[in-house]
Amino acid sequence: MNNIRIGYGYDVHKFSEDRKLVLGGIEIPFEKGLLGHSDADVLLHAITDAILGALALGDIGSHFPDDDPKYEGAESVELLKHCYRLVKEKGYVIGNMDATVIAERPKLQPYINSMREQVAKIFETEVGNISVKATTSEKMGFAGREEGIIAQCTVLLKMY
Repeated sequence: MNNIRIGYGYDVHKFSEDRKLVLGGIEIPFEKGLLGHSDADVLLHAITDAILGALALGDIGSHFPDDDPKYEGAESVELLKHCYRLVKEKGYVIGNMDATVIAERPKLQPYINSMREQVAKIFETEVGNISVKATTSEKMGFAGREEGIIAQCTVLLKMY
């Protein structure tokens, strides 16, 4: 078994009316939410995929299928907690995590620290090991046209 493992995750969700916007396990005040079978937390989905990738255990869709009624409306925090239990079962902990959220709106800077704290709590680690950044795509592409939000994440797992 390797002493360290690295995983990468990516997710995208389009905006939808009449849904709340949840990013990083935090509800963000905004006129639209994200469309998805669960709460559509694009950031936590990217983090979950990075974790599963680091462990070579497939992807979020294979663990939590979007056609399974038991995951309808699921909180992504709970899905990530489940995957972090897999990390610990395999003898690893989070070394560090770096994520980027790409959206023209809403402006996310006021919520970044809360997102970092939420993820650090799930991973039972210090906030200093968790990086969440926000950027725009300079009005280009899917996110630039304000059709939705993209998230990317890299995680480093280390044996404890």
